[in-house]
Amino acid sequence: MIHCRKIAKGKAEGELLVSSEPISFLGGVDPETGKVIDIKHELKGQSIKDKILFIPGGKGSTVGSYVIFQMMKNNTAPKAIICLKAEPIIATGAIMSDIPMVDSPDNTDQLVNGRKVEVNSDEETITLL
Repeated sequence: MIHCRKIAKGKAEGELLVSSEPISFLGGVDPETGKVIDIKHELKGQSIKDKILFIPGGKGSTVGSYVIFQMMKNNTAPKAIICLKAEPIIATGAIMSDIPMVDSPDNTDQLVNGRKVEVNSDEETITLL
């Protein structure tokens, strides 16, 4: 079990999609499909829909919060978000969209692409499945 800090309430289970790069939701992710469209991003072409997205943090415009909200309405949002360090844009988007979000995991060694995990922000834990 990995301990973390609650940012947005909730619990979700799914497959990790991991990036070593911050992501901008405005212009970096297509809210209609959930695919990363930033041509310079390492996840280009991959879908974050129904994944547990693990990123260092976010970047870009405050409109990114509304892109996350639009993704939730379009059913293209991630199931949960794990950040090394949360920032206001993604945190606000997650809270508005009821997407569980945590940051500051105390161990990231086993948080690798394809790994199944459960994020329980209310208990401040990430459980390896």
